[in-house]
Amino acid sequence: MVPFSFADHALFALPQGALFWPARRALLVADLHFEKASWFASFGQMLPPYDSIATLSDLTAIVDAVDPAEIWCLGDSFHDSAGSGRLPPRAQAMLRALTARTHWTWVTGNHDPAPGDHHGGAVVDEARLDGLVLRHEADPAEPCPELSGHFHPKLRVQVRGRHVSRRCFVASATKIVLPAFGALTGGLDAAHPEIARAMGCAGEALVPVEDRLLRFALAA
Repeated sequence: MVPFSFADHALFALPQGALFWPARRALLVADLHFEKASWFASFGQMLPPYDSIATLSDLTAIVDAVDPAEIWCLGDSFHDSAGSGRLPPRAQAMLRALTARTHWTWVTGNHDPAPGDHHGGAVVDEARLDGLVLRHEADPAEPCPELSGHFHPKLRVQVRGRHVSRRCFVASATKIVLPAFGALTGGLDAAHPEIARAMGCAGEALVPVEDRLLRFALAA
């Protein structure tokens, strides 16, 4: 984990794309997109049906490592409103084990405005915690410091003639957009105008690497 300061709060960025808020012992993730593969399969595009279990395995490993008291999922946790019902039994058991051991909150997103049986935890449209706003999509008119997801930001750079893409956080003085945590999620270029529009500025890309936080200025 790599520490940094945001709006007078100490946060830790994890290379897997999560945030840890030690003052609250809170873990924040965005865009899990459970059961994305089964959604595609229903339209005839067959993908390996293991994305939810892979995502839950990664999340369980982080929970075991940092022992959070709270978990906040910032929207699009399920790929669609019926996704919770398609979770295979093993994934359901893994998810219920996580929601039972923490104070778990689902923030609704555009993919899962009504997630149905969410296998534990509470459901909210957004939340305000200790001066920070938690929601799915950044609101450019929001005056308070804000944490959100939705855009799946990825940093794309050229290194020694090779194009490299890596999930990243996009941050400004008042907003952080988290990367997608899900195992089967694409990504939008961190410098994309839609991200800048939602944040109200271009911001910078943050990439946690071992014990360092790499910062890349994003062009307006």
